[in-house]
Amino acid sequence: MFGKYTKAVYAGAAVAGVGGLVLLARAGGSEPPLPFPKINSAHSLVAKHVTKDKWDKLSQIKTATSGFTLSQAIACAVQFDNQHVGIYAGDLDSYKDFAAVFDPIIQEYHGISADAKHTSDMDVSKIKGTIDPNAPVHSTRIRVGRSFNGFGLSPGITKQQRLDLEKLLKNALESMSGDLKGSYYPLLGMDEKVRQQLVDDHFLFMSGDRNLIAAGMERDWPEGRGIFHNKEKSFLVWVNEEDQTR
Repeated sequence: MFGKYTKAVYAGAAVAGVGGLVLLARAGGSEPPLPFPKINSAHSLVAKHVTKDKWDKLSQIKTATSGFTLSQAIACAVQFDNQHVGIYAGDLDSYKDFAAVFDPIIQEYHGISADAKHTSDMDVSKIKGTIDPNAPVHSTRIRVGRSFNGFGLSPGITKQQRLDLEKLLKNALESMSGDLKGSYYPLLGMDEKVRQQLVDDHFLFMSGDRNLIAAGMERDWPEGRGIFHNKEKSFLVWVNEEDQTR
């Protein structure tokens, strides 16, 4: 969730809201602002909306859920010169504490007004297919991402939060029965035979993306990350990759 918005996509990541609504008191409110950074992605939305005035007001704030800062949020736009948006949220608090930055970026990127509200319609009968009924379908894929209340998002999640979330999800996933029954495979210490099979199946996610590294999303790699799949490999869950679950 993005502030008052339910869904938005930015900097190549889709993120559902997590974290608490309690804001950390402006730590060091009397402290001088940090030096204004050089934003190398000069044509990015970050460059447009992170003004010195906003920076001076927000640069010393740390979020309650994960201690995330505006400096961490805009790291990609500062480090690289090719970002269109250039910002990541570290937790739900980010959208509240740094609303003066996130709100206008989200509004401009999605072309929505400041008072826009998300509407949800779960009536499956309204879904209309466009596939020729005579065309053979070899495979289909449905992908969803979900994050969890009380934990930082991948740019801001702490090491302990990541480990706690992995344990929570492992227990939940391995408790499923029927055609969803399966096993969880942590990346840390993964058996080579299992790893190679996941590679061959095109299931394994990898490290090394420079944007994810700059945004803090590959900290403590590969600890706290893994993959769950059922016996038929028709149901797969990535744990603590870009999203908390995908």
